[in-house]
Amino acid sequence: MKYARVRELLTPEERLQYLQIPHELSEWELGTYFTFTQHDLEIIQQRRRDYNRLGFAVQLCVLRYLGWTLSDVIEVPVQVLRYIAKQINADVESFTSYGEREATKYEHLEEIRKEYGYQTFTLIEYRSLCKHLFGHAMANGNPLHLIQLALEDLRKRKIILPSMATIERAVWETRKRTEEKIFKLLSSSLTEIQIAKLDRVLTTMPESSKTYLAWLREIPGTSSPDSFLKVIEKLEYIRDLQLQVDTKGIHPNRLRQLSKIGSRYEPHSFRRFNDPKKYAILVAYLLELIQDLTDLAFEIHDRQIMILLSKGRKAQEELQKQNGKSINEKVVHFADLGAALIKARSEGTDPFVALDAVMPWDQIVASVEEAKRLARPVDYDYLDLLEKKCATCSAITCLT
Repeated sequence: MKYARVRELLTPEERLQYLQIPHELSEWELGTYFTFTQHDLEIIQQRRRDYNRLGFAVQLCVLRYLGWTLSDVIEVPVQVLRYIAKQINADVESFTSYGEREATKYEHLEEIRKEYGYQTFTLIEYRSLCKHLFGHAMANGNPLHLIQLALEDLRKRKIILPSMATIERAVWETRKRTEEKIFKLLSSSLTEIQIAKLDRVLTTMPESSKTYLAWLREIPGTSSPDSFLKVIEKLEYIRDLQLQVDTKGIHPNRLRQLSKIGSRYEPHSFRRFNDPKKYAILVAYLLELIQDLTDLAFEIHDRQIMILLSKGRKAQEELQKQNGKSINEKVVHFADLGAALIKARSEGTDPFVALDAVMPWDQIVASVEEAKRLARPVDYDYLDLLEKKCATCSAITCLT
């Protein structure tokens, strides 16, 4: 009983959806799967009674559209029956009489199989299907995706679909084989030291009830230098694990799926797994976490730099407001002093006398000192006002 349940990947409701013909079909679907060629009509018209002709025609359409036999389908929508019946001039109501003899349905199915080249599903097809799915499962282990690929492959090869349970079992076994291969690829290259470090990730931190894994998953809530340093601390911890794992044989999408699985498991869940599965999922999660933490570090870094630049601009604007009047006074003073010097030289008079006439010497000295205080670098901008915050800025930039 346990063996059967393991291979069930769908709920009863999901399983029924695959075995139903929608009540509303597109024009393309009606034209492709439910419209008969002249050859089809010749084959169908070989039946004498309406219900046999209609039943044969419905069997052919169901096989083309769903891939299963009419016996597997719960219901054929009445609008679909009308569409089929109109083409072969049959009474829709006669369909209720079709299949009273199960042998008739089987005989019709056999005739369709031979006439249109359909094949029954055998062990050979089962193995072929699993082989087809294996490559896809290495890239994407989603069961619904693989079930859809399985159905498409069998329909394309005109294989009459087996029970849904058989499809699910093929997908389950293929996923199991690919997972075992991926787990082996990720865990086989780990050294004893790396394994010991990975085991430690699942243990409790000193003087805390929190595990290292839980600590690594904590994402800082605010963007601040302190948050940045916490992210860097986590990155350094993971890098110290030295997870130099060869992932060339594993599709990136599969690594992301394993990482997503790992993000949901608690330490006690990891401990229940066998070693290849435990270490593979943990490695995939930690490798993805490195990328996430690195992205977060750059995001915090960029935000902090933007905050600092914004503060620099505001500081410059404030400084200009505070010193604007004083700077203008100095410009006027030195313009007057310059004009006096130019006049003294052109007239050949004593320049110091000319300067003293404009401004007393002690006032000139005081004005120069004040100008030095107000002066900014020749190529100044707001960045030189960030000097007090330079330590934080440098620390963040160096760590990135």
